[in-house]
Amino acid sequence: MTAGPAATAVPDPPLHDVADLGLAAQGGHHVEWASLRMPVLAAVRARFSAERPLAGVRVGACLHVTAETANLLRTLTAGGADVAVCASNPLSTNDDVAAALVAVDGVATFARRGEAPAVYESHLDAVLDHRPALTIDDGCDLVARLHLERPQQAAEVLGGTEDTTTGALRLRAIAASGSLRYPVVAVSGAETRRLADNRYGTGQSTMDGIMRATNVLIAGTTVVVAGYGNCGRGIAERARGLGAIVIVTETDPLRALEAVLDGYRVMPMSEAVREGRVFVTATGNRDVIRREHFVEMRDGAILANAGNFDAEIDVGALAELATTSTRQVRPMVDEFVITDEQAGARRLLLLAEGRLVNLAAAEGHPPEVMDLSFAVQALACEWLVRHHAELEPLLHDVPEEIDTAVAAMKLATIGVAVDELSAAQQAYLASWTGS
Repeated sequence: MTAGPAATAVPDPPLHDVADLGLAAQGGHHVEWASLRMPVLAAVRARFSAERPLAGVRVGACLHVTAETANLLRTLTAGGADVAVCASNPLSTNDDVAAALVAVDGVATFARRGEAPAVYESHLDAVLDHRPALTIDDGCDLVARLHLERPQQAAEVLGGTEDTTTGALRLRAIAASGSLRYPVVAVSGAETRRLADNRYGTGQSTMDGIMRATNVLIAGTTVVVAGYGNCGRGIAERARGLGAIVIVTETDPLRALEAVLDGYRVMPMSEAVREGRVFVTATGNRDVIRREHFVEMRDGAILANAGNFDAEIDVGALAELATTSTRQVRPMVDEFVITDEQAGARRLLLLAEGRLVNLAAAEGHPPEVMDLSFAVQALACEWLVRHHAELEPLLHDVPEEIDTAVAAMKLATIGVAVDELSAAQQAYLASWTGS
């Protein structure tokens, strides 16, 4: 399979820090494979190529460096943008895709799989050195560093987008403090994103990551899902579909009630730890599974995180409790042995160092899912360039017309048509008299 026209080598590669440029051809194949299953983004890219709505705009992105992300970056460059990107998670980077972005697409790329925290921070700085007029973030690390370390540079930015719910929470805190310097669109709040990405993408890819890492049989296994937001709901659905006995833990009474009405058992984590074999966190908060939970878990319990940051499982406390040296028993599986007089030795298995299991131990969301999310992302960038002067420096929702247009385009690509309201029906819905 050839990589297509986009695979023409860039004569002078831009600034970069990647593992091996020799992987570029392999990465190009993976990017093209994903592209075949991302028709909505391809349609946006074709229009961007013709209209060039981002001509001359410097974009700084902090995203998971995957084949799907590469297709987003190709769309932005087709629209005229000058793009620099770094990895938002050290364990999600595909080194071959990073190489292709540099050698094939001419994107300044700073990403190495497994990079140390100091390298991660240097890569954030490298993207900020690009002097972006638009930021695209996945978790708010890029925006937070810009505002904390370079507040004067933040004034140069027209706008930004945030790809995660956790990042949106951080941005709301920045805005509430009066420190946010430019408008940001919460792509994570788009209806298409909540449906496809969070519910179906996270649900499928999280279970995929757990099964790849452990080869555990899910059928008949008790799976504890912490958090019943869109991501947790998707994980619970997929686990139940595989035959698991699912327990949900929650802090929100409304979400807990929803989980009960959906047929799941709901209980506090302090009780669930005695029954569960597989634990998955998806809350966006910290210390969801912690010291008092570890000491109650059964031998062989599996711990996985599907939240954006590696703070949901208290890995530090787990390491302190371990009575023997931690060892890797399988790729992406670390074994911690806890010994006490009553229960004896128990092995707790942590997946992907407590980082995003779906991206670290599997391949993340399928391209069909990211097709929707990244189409919204690209169109939100275009919208910000056109409307940034009218917007307050706050967190903004994705415009409804973008959400609707992306959903309609996706339906068209799979051959699904919908009804249209007649004039009489529209008038009826707009009338308070019901006539």
